[in-house]
Amino acid sequence: MVGLHHWVVEPFGYAFMQRALVEVVLTGAVTGAIGTYVVLRGLSFIGDALSHAIFPGVVIAFLLGRSVFLGALVFGLLTSASIVVLATSRRIKEDSAIGVLFAGTFALGVVLISTTRNFARDLASFLFGNVLGVTTGDMWLSATVGGLVVILMVLFHKELVLVAFDRAAAQALGIRVFWLDLLLLVLISLTIVVSLSAVGNILVVALLVTPAAAARLLTDRVTVMIGLSASFGVIAGVLGLLVSYHADVAAGGTIVLVATFLFGLVWLLAPTHGVLVAPWRRRRATAVDTSGEARVVLESPDAGGAGR
Repeated sequence: MVGLHHWVVEPFGYAFMQRALVEVVLTGAVTGAIGTYVVLRGLSFIGDALSHAIFPGVVIAFLLGRSVFLGALVFGLLTSASIVVLATSRRIKEDSAIGVLFAGTFALGVVLISTTRNFARDLASFLFGNVLGVTTGDMWLSATVGGLVVILMVLFHKELVLVAFDRAAAQALGIRVFWLDLLLLVLISLTIVVSLSAVGNILVVALLVTPAAAARLLTDRVTVMIGLSASFGVIAGVLGLLVSYHADVAAGGTIVLVATFLFGLVWLLAPTHGVLVAPWRRRRATAVDTSGEARVVLESPDAGGAGR
């Protein structure tokens, strides 16, 4: 009990750790949930592109003395809309549009940042996160934006799932795929922006993909996958925060490492798709089926007659 108190209860006696806990729970749940659609549609590259595309927005907001969140949000939304518009061209595929905008916006951020010498500290926080420095205002912002993301997910869940599995069928049913693509990219952008304080720009993609990839190994039902993915995100956030506190290492990186560790466990031990458990279960099922067939043959009247 003493060890448990020291490891789990004692760290949250500090106000900054309490705020960090709320932030990682919110971030883990929202990134895990929206990450389900990212994994189902194979949009990991888009998540990476959007996380870098908001870079110039952050720099511009810093130079103007405005909210970094607002700057990142504006560029995230602009990039999302631009990707969807460019991808409507028959000669430019979605991955090409992403590559062009990702490189261009990030290069713009690099050029802008070269104009100031006072951005190094804030840049480090932006790139790697600083969950221990989260303020009450940051928590409320994360809760508000995260709540909006979840509400929109619930409202358009069926359409988003249909587009993820059968885009042609969605178009045939009259669903406006263009607007759904835009909605999903906007939701991803919002999620990335609110996750910056917890894990930073570089690591946020891991929280969008890793928990959802682990959940994908455990279930074929999308709603269950969303719940599992959000749970993995929360567990990774809380455990990563505790480990980083006791080991005195970066919280954002530790959270991602814990998420990766959880994925590794699921990859090995998942009942149906785990690389260690699944083959054993298949061999056992085959053995049972074989013995069952043998009993049927032995007990069959025809088999008995043949024996006599």
